[in-house]
Amino acid sequence: MTLTVWSWCLRGAWLMSGRAAVIAVTSLALEARIASGPGVSVICNQASRLASSLEAAIERGACGIISFGIAGGLAPKLVAGDWVVGSAVRSRDERHPADARWARRLMEALPGAVLAETAGADGAIATCVDKRRLHEQTNTVAVDMESHVAARVAARHNIPFAICRTIIDAANRDLPPAALLELQEDGTADVLAILRSLARRPSQIPALARIAVEAWIAREALRRGRALLGPGLGCPFVAQRAPEVLVTPPMLSDPQFSAQS
Repeated sequence: MTLTVWSWCLRGAWLMSGRAAVIAVTSLALEARIASGPGVSVICNQASRLASSLEAAIERGACGIISFGIAGGLAPKLVAGDWVVGSAVRSRDERHPADARWARRLMEALPGAVLAETAGADGAIATCVDKRRLHEQTNTVAVDMESHVAARVAARHNIPFAICRTIIDAANRDLPPAALLELQEDGTADVLAILRSLARRPSQIPALARIAVEAWIAREALRRGRALLGPGLGCPFVAQRAPEVLVTPPMLSDPQFSAQS
């Protein structure tokens, strides 16, 4: 079998589509590249536009939605590269449970992963104080800015939902201003903005260097874990509901990624 994964940019959302319809929700370009593969369509978008992008993707068919990528640590024992499989996501007064069968599959595939509830936030949780407060208030172990949005959409459409994240910044790590800048439309870092931030506040360079090392650790963990999860990112419903249609991008004709099996 030959699977071709296409990549194109449509109104700021990177979509990578193949045959089956597990939708992986990400916000970083590196997360999207790692998540893509057989049985997976990837949405890479910022939280403010994520719901509308998900709704559009669901119209093409979906057998599951998974929040995949990196997360900030809230539980003190978690460090960069540790895997968290969400049993549910909490956001303010909301709690959305993950599909139990899918979560078990993820736990079986990822040795050492932690099964626990995670938090969804509308903004960055950047300081040790804020992380500790959120952990104490919610008893969640990790936080990201996409899972709660994806969970709401999945619940609205009665689609199985999962959370699979690896830690980048531990609970005892403050994020420097340069690490909190907005991403570009394609989910990559705005290098010029980072350099300007460093020029204004060079004292943050050591902290940013530590985050860069932890980002590398998290990225490598994502790659290893993605290989273990296999087609469909461990979704147990792919064979039952996935359409046998190859999605072709509307604007580009050349495949950016391809996989042979």
